[in-house]
Amino acid sequence: MTTERPPTIDPLAAARWQRLPLSDSPWLHEEVARRMEERLAWIMRQPQNWVHWEPQRGGLQAQALLQRRYPGSECFLALSPEEIAQGAIKKIAKPWWHPARWRGGLRYGAVPPRGAAQMLWANMALHMAADPQALLARWHEALAVDGFLMFSCLGPDTLRELRALYQVLGWPAPSHEFTDMHDWGDMLVQAGFAEPVMDMERIELTFETPQRLLQELRELGRNLHPQRFPGLRGRGWRERLHQALQQLADPAQDGRLKLTFEIIYGHAFKPQPRIPVAAETALSLEEMRQTLRQRKPKEPGL
Repeated sequence: MTTERPPTIDPLAAARWQRLPLSDSPWLHEEVARRMEERLAWIMRQPQNWVHWEPQRGGLQAQALLQRRYPGSECFLALSPEEIAQGAIKKIAKPWWHPARWRGGLRYGAVPPRGAAQMLWANMALHMAADPQALLARWHEALAVDGFLMFSCLGPDTLRELRALYQVLGWPAPSHEFTDMHDWGDMLVQAGFAEPVMDMERIELTFETPQRLLQELRELGRNLHPQRFPGLRGRGWRERLHQALQQLADPAQDGRLKLTFEIIYGHAFKPQPRIPVAAETALSLEEMRQTLRQRKPKEPGL
């Protein structure tokens, strides 16, 4: 298994995308967040402090759902860059007189406190990361021992209709490649997580016009493939694209244009760190405390 995944993301393009301002979270991201929030009902643990990773892209509406599920908990909003963060804070933060402000705390910043979070929530972020393994390492570092990660991202069947169309037309790929859920599971283990549980579903969206379809794709992300067309497209090519997209019309959907999105869900927890064993082993005071805590009985279920 290669250590480079996903293998087709241009880091400079990914950085530019992260800096683009947002007016609102994409509809699909909000819908995925709603479905992922329902999965928290399966988890017994009730975090008293947790991280919402980049809510401005992952789903601002999900913040209210999570605060309702964990009333009184403290939430750290991992926001960046600054201009995007300010817009998200204005939409999430309550006025001083609002009752919800007194039921739990909100903290803001680009980097969550190390080892403090009992849950890290990251919706639709991994598939746009130029270095996903580094991002997983940051999440692992932010979590406390026995804390858990909840995440979602796009899978390799996403935009399969559009990819096939571009291939027939001889055009460069319309998007970078998306990583398979089994590879995400392997990378979670490599990052130090334990017992990853992966799941997926496919969501089909239909659109009345090519213009509406392209608008939706622009809101969801950008093509970060290194081999994407390097220059600006002209008006003539845009008209060709609109005509070509008509081939995505689905008779079963009254001729509306159909696109498939594969959604991957995953969760895993941060276990006690393993202590290396040698002829002579030195432990810090904190490592000794963690070892003693590990002997205590744990609460059932993740």
